[in-house]
Amino acid sequence: MSKDTIVIRKIEPTDNSKTASAIRSVLIEMGVPKVGTAYEDKSLDCMYETYDMPKKVYFVVTDGKNILGGAGISPLDKYNGNICELQKMYFRPEARGKGIGSKMMAKCLGFAKDNGFEKCYLETMPYMDDARKLYRKVGFETIDAPMGDTGHYSCTVWMLKDL
Repeated sequence: MSKDTIVIRKIEPTDNSKTASAIRSVLIEMGVPKVGTAYEDKSLDCMYETYDMPKKVYFVVTDGKNILGGAGISPLDKYNGNICELQKMYFRPEARGKGIGSKMMAKCLGFAKDNGFEKCYLETMPYMDDARKLYRKVGFETIDAPMGDTGHYSCTVWMLKDL
């Protein structure tokens, strides 16, 4: 797989099962708890339908035949304010270390800005060092408590970025 064959595009209906499989495999690889995280989200099996709404988007990374990961933007659940959440940003090992995370971040944050969000929130795990490094690089800062109610009570690192 070369960088030239990698495409970042909006999720399509036929991507649902491959996207769920990619995300779950990364969560298992990383040792993420299956409860209180994206692993148990009902939306994981119907990502196209979940993100096919105003002010929401989910992008997938593909090499033409395989879904290698993805990331999405959605209004922050159960929060009264103009804040979105970066959601379900995970990549299979073969997609890592190629600058795809930075490109995906640019696409997601661009969508958030274009849709008028003022800030972007995310939740992650304390041992996901590479992810946190990328988030800090683009301006996310660690905050002391969760925002909204994502249901991801096992995620103990919360970050926020001004858009």
